Amino acid sequence: MKIYFLGAGALGCAIGGTLAAAGSDVTLIDPFQAHVDAINRDGLRIKVGDAERAVKVRAALESKGLEAPDLVIVLVKSFHTRSAIEGALSIIGPHTALMSLQNGMGHEEILACVAGREHVLAGKTYVGGVMLGPGRIIAGTQGKRTVIGELDGQISGRAKAIAAEFEGAELPCEVSDNIMGVMWDKLLINVSTGALSGITGQVYGSLYAVPEIEATAIAAVAEAMAVAEASGVKLSIKAPRDAWVMAAEGLPYEFKTSMLQSLEKGSITEIDFINGSVVRTGQKYNVPTPVNQTLVAAIKGIERRMEAK
Repeated sequence: MKIYFLGAGALGCAIGGTLAAAGSDVTLIDPFQAHVDAINRDGLRIKVGDAERAVKVRAALESKGLEAPDLVIVLVKSFHTRSAIEGALSIIGPHTALMSLQNGMGHEEILACVAGREHVLAGKTYVGGVMLGPGRIIAGTQGKRTVIGELDGQISGRAKAIAAEFEGAELPCEVSDNIMGVMWDKLLINVSTGALSGITGQVYGSLYAVPEIEATAIAAVAEAMAVAEASGVKLSIKAPRDAWVMAAEGLPYEFKTSMLQSLEKGSITEIDFINGSVVRTGQKYNVPTPVNQTLVAAIKGIERRMEAK
């Protein structure tokens, strides 16, 4: 399968590199010149545990001039989704599938608006990644599943083919007829750790050593679950603490949330698409979300402080 990754940060490289190593025809598209040059020159260096390997994979600064692929996986930062897909319309062929694996909610609507709903699938992944430098990442893939599905709940041939490609690379993948429930399940995971890690500056290992952080995380997830229930979403996660436990399963002590990675780079975060989406949906259904509102406010304050420097 010919697969392009629109956005080759830590997560895009973790999934794309693993697929490439298993034989998929992968191209990583990213505007970071040093990163693209390092991958094309030395291969993508992937560290898993104490082992590190170099995977041969193509990288490009832009999609212009590339042939239409079977699948485009969108993994840019949420606030760049619209501009990224508008700049990549030339590679969306008649039969190209377009799928977001981004954190948070609302990306599928943007992709459908720009490229056409018929191209769009939804997906969520529990794979993780940390950028160590240009062309070098830590990958958290072992046992981390990806769930994909059609927006209308149908079990389609293209969804089955994508899942088979992932499975062939030992990336557990399933096709769901309840993708909205899956997306909310993943949102609960992000709600439990992202903002709290960003605010406190803690990696997963130390984050889980503070009881007060755990209590706050569980309260934030409980609010999100109440919002999901009010909006008619069917969740598979049954208890708030389950999301907190699931978030760190199989990850090394030093692993960082994407929100913490963004703040450490001086970048704004995806808070509006994660805890912020819980707050907005809560307002729509009159469900109080004071913990999530506080976490959003704290992250916004940190972002404001960075802008002032």
